[in-house]
Amino acid sequence: MLFSKILVPFDGSNLSRKALSKAVDIVKETASRESGKPVLEVLHIVQDVSYAMGTTITVDPKISQAVIDEAKQMVPSDVQASFAIEYGQPANTILNYANDNGFDFIIMGSRGLGTIREFFLGSVSHNVVQNSKVPVLIVK
Repeated sequence: MLFSKILVPFDGSNLSRKALSKAVDIVKETASRESGKPVLEVLHIVQDVSYAMGTTITVDPKISQAVIDEAKQMVPSDVQASFAIEYGQPANTILNYANDNGFDFIIMGSRGLGTIREFFLGSVSHNVVQNSKVPVLIVK
């Protein structure tokens, strides 16, 4: 099997939806050709505390659950998938989670819902591509 554990960071943005759809397609295609089915995991990352103009902002846990619920609706029942919520800085959390849990492929959108964007590639996806120990597919 080419990839056995696929990680999809998901924030509910259009590009993270496209990345999840692509991951589902890859899992289905791989499963139809090979005897084993790759495992798909969707990871939502919450920056639990951020500072905007000197004010601390916390994220309501209901919002995170709503994002995960949306992802669950996108994954067909014949695809083996799990869903997780982690807290931290997105790029580092993705990299650490992938490394700590033995993922061999990351599929993510080129930009997410972040407020600061780079011109060609989002800062999170850029950081993940540059520092990942496993292949990363960036979906546009």
